[in-house]
Amino acid sequence: MDSFLLRRTGAECIGVFFLVLAACGSVMIGGLTGAYGHMGMAFSSGLVVMVMVAATGHLSMAHLNPAVTLAFALSGHFPWREVPVYIVGQLTAAALGAAVLRLMFGNVFALGAHLPAGPTLQSLVMEVLITAILMFVIAAVATDQRAQGLPAALAIGGAVALNILWAGPISGGSMNPARSFGPVLVSGEWTAHWIYWLGPIFGAAVGAFAYEFVRRSEPEKKQA
Repeated sequence: MDSFLLRRTGAECIGVFFLVLAACGSVMIGGLTGAYGHMGMAFSSGLVVMVMVAATGHLSMAHLNPAVTLAFALSGHFPWREVPVYIVGQLTAAALGAAVLRLMFGNVFALGAHLPAGPTLQSLVMEVLITAILMFVIAAVATDQRAQGLPAALAIGGAVALNILWAGPISGGSMNPARSFGPVLVSGEWTAHWIYWLGPIFGAAVGAFAYEFVRRSEPEKKQA
């Protein structure tokens, strides 16, 4: 592995590690203390994504999510040879984050693992929809030079928080197989875990290609 890829993967690992600490930790601490409810948990997830995108976007593109990495590769914005390295790093960092939470608080609230509240098909469709929305936003701010920098972090973090606010009570609002994988691996709570791989991966692909379609359909500017 070349050193440049190693450094970029390291940035991904740091981002996912803190994402799991904040997102899963907010579920656990909220449950233990009653300090905040669903809205607080949604904003915790959105804020940590916003912060880590701002901190690591210029280093690794801040995928922070195996579904995003796969969608970028499918749409030609990321080399396939680097996909396994990124995904292994993301999953490892998520497991480490969950392990730290278990050491701190014990195996409570399944370490913030996602569980469907209703029928699995309903949660699966929800995960497809919200991940497609998130990936559309990510593709817009990551692949289009007209929308990058701090506004990109705000848009992505805002999309995460908004999606969790309305979809969280149904599917948990994952959008991220790594965020879902870390807690279930460490807690042992595997109920319907496949939803949180299939839904985000399919949804991210839909969102990426949807943005590619609308961007390429723009009329070319006439030269003076």
